[in-house]
Amino acid sequence: MNREKIKQFIESKSVQNFIIGLIVFNSITIGMETSENVMLNFGRTLLLIDKIILAVFVIEILLKLYAYGFPFFKSGWNIFDFSIVAIALLPASGTLAVLRSLRIFRSLRLLKNLPKLRFIVEALLHSLPSLGWIFVLLALVFYVFAVIGTKLFGAAYPEWFGNLGASMFSLFQIMTLEGWVEISREIMKEFPLANIYFIIFILLASYTTLNIFIAIVVNTMSEVQQKTSKEGIEKIEDIIQDEKEELRKDILSLKEQIIRLEEKFSRK
Repeated sequence: MNREKIKQFIESKSVQNFIIGLIVFNSITIGMETSENVMLNFGRTLLLIDKIILAVFVIEILLKLYAYGFPFFKSGWNIFDFSIVAIALLPASGTLAVLRSLRIFRSLRLLKNLPKLRFIVEALLHSLPSLGWIFVLLALVFYVFAVIGTKLFGAAYPEWFGNLGASMFSLFQIMTLEGWVEISREIMKEFPLANIYFIIFILLASYTTLNIFIAIVVNTMSEVQQKTSKEGIEKIEDIIQDEKEELRKDILSLKEQIIRLEEKFSRK
């Protein structure tokens, strides 16, 4: 069996659906291993199933390595798959027993095998540069309000705003909208206008930043979708162009054959 046939086989829909089924089933069995009662009754069976599934994953990776060769590693998703399987092959005994918990990372292979999930992850990765500036903006907002909070409330409420670090942590808690009401009401007993400080911070840090974050991700998803559609159209156009070229060659060849036949009959 040549490489092209192996590639078609391993990338076929039936094989990929089988791999997806194994990933889901393996995720369930690994979750079952967290139960002491289940391990007491079915521990050996679960471990055997885990080894069999791992063997299937290893065979899949080896077939892909043979089919694609070195270009296999040019795809980030292939490197991701290879790394997940490689981690599962590491010895998990003694001091490395903690590595057994990393087997659940196999579930992340669904990100590659399910197109919709893969699309979302690719959109998030493409949006990272823009999201980085969002985090810079958020850090700046945190720093400004932490300095203001420390100066205003530090002396009266050192547990929340005693220093820059404590202020940062308190502001993070306030940004998550967890317990901010208790903090703000307590401080407002001493500083009645403190509500202005908290309202402005929450509007900037929670709502505005979150909306910008969502807008960037949605915009990036749209760009990725357009890029994918464009690549698909270009691929179709290339196929049509190749078929046109082959058809043109066939017509020229047929024309040459007709000319030869005419010359042959004319001589007779």
